[in-house]
Amino acid sequence: MDMGWIATLVSPVERAAQVSVFGDAGEQGPKPFVSVEVGDVDATHARAVELGYEVVYPLRDEDWGVRRFMVRDPAGRVVNVLSHSA
Repeated sequence: MDMGWIATLVSPVERAAQVSVFGDAGEQGPKPFVSVEVGDVDATHARAVELGYEVVYPLRDEDWGVRRFMVRDPAGRVVNVLSHSA
């Protein structure tokens, strides 16, 4: 996948192994340090809120087929947490 501001590289052997590279010309808002795909982004979001993590980008469905939110980790980095839409 290459959307101009983000490109995802996928292993030809293990399709679940993926790396996304973000550019500076992407969308407005927080710039993630790393992305983590989870099985249930809604449950992960609920747990992050329960634990008091700072949500810096609200849980939402994106036009490109992911549901995601972003939190700030203890070191101050922004973590993009997502699941692909069905």
